[in-house]
Amino acid sequence: MAGKATAPTDAQRATPEDEEEGFSLKKLGEAIAKFVLAPIAELGTLARLLSQVLFWVVRPPYRFRLFVEQAEFIGVGSVFIVGLTGFFVGAVLGLQLVDGFRDFGAENQTGAVVGIAMAREMGPVFTALMVSSRAGSAMTTEIGSMRVSDQINALITMAVNPVQFLIVPRFVAGIVMVPILDVLFCSIGLFGAYLVCTMLLGIDPGIFLGQMRWLVDWPDMMQGLIKAMVFGGTISLIACRQGFYASGGAAGVGRATNRSVVHNAIAILALDYLITALVLGQGI
Repeated sequence: MAGKATAPTDAQRATPEDEEEGFSLKKLGEAIAKFVLAPIAELGTLARLLSQVLFWVVRPPYRFRLFVEQAEFIGVGSVFIVGLTGFFVGAVLGLQLVDGFRDFGAENQTGAVVGIAMAREMGPVFTALMVSSRAGSAMTTEIGSMRVSDQINALITMAVNPVQFLIVPRFVAGIVMVPILDVLFCSIGLFGAYLVCTMLLGIDPGIFLGQMRWLVDWPDMMQGLIKAMVFGGTISLIACRQGFYASGGAAGVGRATNRSVVHNAIAILALDYLITALVLGQGI
């Protein structure tokens, strides 16, 4: 004769509070795991996309017209905002430095310090931030709209590789045009600092320019240009990645554009530190 099933005791009976606590702990664990693993997964996705871009960048057909269009969009389209930002950054930098240096009689060094700061840091970082805000967000929106409207699937159907057609021209244009914009930013920024320091604050123009020529060397400019090249490729890669894998209709494209701007800003600042540490041979 089969034994009777015994009813669970009070100690074995799960209460609603216990179930709620277990569910909360599970959700907390999932949230922590997602927070830790999400950046690693994102870096893996970017690395995989970068490998595809590097593979297709040397493979024919070479769509030079698409490169020219993207170079015009990234470079020529960003001239005004980069130049305007550069002028006011240089002006306020000169204003602050003269005010600080006069406390210990070193205001004549303002030209040299402004030149070094512009060449090494201010130029590439501010240029990249402006380009990512203007061109990077537009790249994400354009490619994301193509993704949610199945235009990328149509390219695949026509035997056109979407990475080569959409991402490679933007990636190469970013690498080429952001250093050029960096030179423009530094030139206009130095002009703004020159105007403020010499016309408003009484610094001798000859001393300002002489100290800048004496202390700002070609390696300082090269450091900034290398950063600008890296930033240009990074901006295009992150922007295209967010648009290429966008989903969820118009709302998903908006979220992807927001992530593109935020991720690019973080990547620019992080890469700025890493490149500076590698160039200086310390800090890592």
